[in-house]
Amino acid sequence: MSPNGSDLPRCLKGAGGTPTPRRPMRRKLLQAMTAGLVLATATGCTYKDFPRLGFPTPVTEEGPRILSLWQGSWAAALATGVLVWGLILWSVFFHRRSRTKVEVPPQTRYNMPIEALYTVVPLIIVSVLFYFTARDETKLLSLDKKPDVTINVVGFQWSWGFNYIENVDGSTGDAATDENLAAIPNRFKKDYPANAGGVYDVGTPASENPQTGNPGPTLWLPEGKTVRFILTSRDVIHSFWVVPFLMKQDVIPGHTNSFQVTPNAEGTYLGKCAELCGVDHSRMLFNVKVVSPERYEAHLKELAEKGQTGYIPAGIEQTDPEKNRETTNL
Repeated sequence: MSPNGSDLPRCLKGAGGTPTPRRPMRRKLLQAMTAGLVLATATGCTYKDFPRLGFPTPVTEEGPRILSLWQGSWAAALATGVLVWGLILWSVFFHRRSRTKVEVPPQTRYNMPIEALYTVVPLIIVSVLFYFTARDETKLLSLDKKPDVTINVVGFQWSWGFNYIENVDGSTGDAATDENLAAIPNRFKKDYPANAGGVYDVGTPASENPQTGNPGPTLWLPEGKTVRFILTSRDVIHSFWVVPFLMKQDVIPGHTNSFQVTPNAEGTYLGKCAELCGVDHSRMLFNVKVVSPERYEAHLKELAEKGQTGYIPAGIEQTDPEKNRETTNL
């Protein structure tokens, strides 16, 4: 042994070279568990919010389906994590090197049952998650039900426009033949109301909701009515996201997306662009105001009285692949 104890194991050297006992591993584990508990509880969530796992309270009839898929995914991930963590901790504690014996443990090159297990189990997990995701996605994107209300959402740098495809007193025309809506595929036009002159609202980044002061234009929706959103863009890819709807969809130039929801809770909710679309992406905010059907109809009449009749241009002409898909679906 060297005079200053330099050849002692590092974990046994204390101040001045005097040997010290190794720090117990269980103390480290306790500290790690305590830190994890603090991180898990030191958030702004209450016990009522915890079951939603970070999601807001859904305000549409479709929202609970999305929330259930989210919770199921978390449950599957947690079960997988517990299994993996358990195996890791079991290996650490029961197969650690002995302090008294320095020896090489038995070496196992192959273990076919275990190799089959860690190949088959992940495939089963992914297959189950894929099934539920595909099932819910198919249901959420279904347009089989004829909508009560049809709204063309127009994304552009750096705000939003809303074409209300409705029959409104004081507005004449026909949405099915209107040139401003020519970019919308024909498959949507069969569900337009007859002779829908329509009204519109369009915002700027400086627009504000007069009741809440929140930035962006305000989209009005009737409570309890099935609303179909037809999403079009004038320039680049945007994404239409109403936060408490628990759903968002890309707004793509030359390619029309669509989905339907039924709002079931009155109130004013926040919306935003969820796709990085340029320098002022963060200013592409909007509001969604869910009101009674009577108040919704009154708002459309107010827009007509302001002279906001007809429609604003929906967006870029369809791409060739989108035209081919349209022909196939007819």
